Amino acid sequence: MRNIILGICLLLMGSLWACNNAKQAQEGQQFFGEKITDKNVSTIQNMLNEMEKTGAAEMQTKVAGEVTDVCQMKGCWMTLKKPDGDNMRVRFKDYGFFMPKDLAGQEVIVRGIAKLDTTSVDLLRHYAEDAGEPAEEIAKITEPLVEVTFEADGVMIKK
Repeated sequence: MRNIILGICLLLMGSLWACNNAKQAQEGQQFFGEKITDKNVSTIQNMLNEMEKTGAAEMQTKVAGEVTDVCQMKGCWMTLKKPDGDNMRVRFKDYGFFMPKDLAGQEVIVRGIAKLDTTSVDLLRHYAEDAGEPAEEIAKITEPLVEVTFEADGVMIKK
């Protein structure tokens, strides 16, 4: 009897999960981390302008952008295209979730904290290794990089 009840519970949970995923697929969205909305979304340029104008080293915000690269080891970071052609690195709060490795070229909305930060040479080399860069390119990384990075607590992929 206990196995029958457990089976029914698992079937109901699976049905609810399938319905929820079907609804998200119908809306053309997929969520990672905390579920977020597409309301009050800024552009990366507006976020950068606001940080510069106010002199803020950190800013809680939600921005939209195009994914240019994803960690090919496990999806633990991604980069978004900035208007100047450079990229902004996005990591995920407490490594609580990971992105699909084939996400490059897709539009996303990320919510979290933008930070003016210094990325060490060791970490830059680690990112280059994760991205599959050749050893010659990795060896050229000799200086830390001061840049705006992003720690996301939620990501919405727009399909």
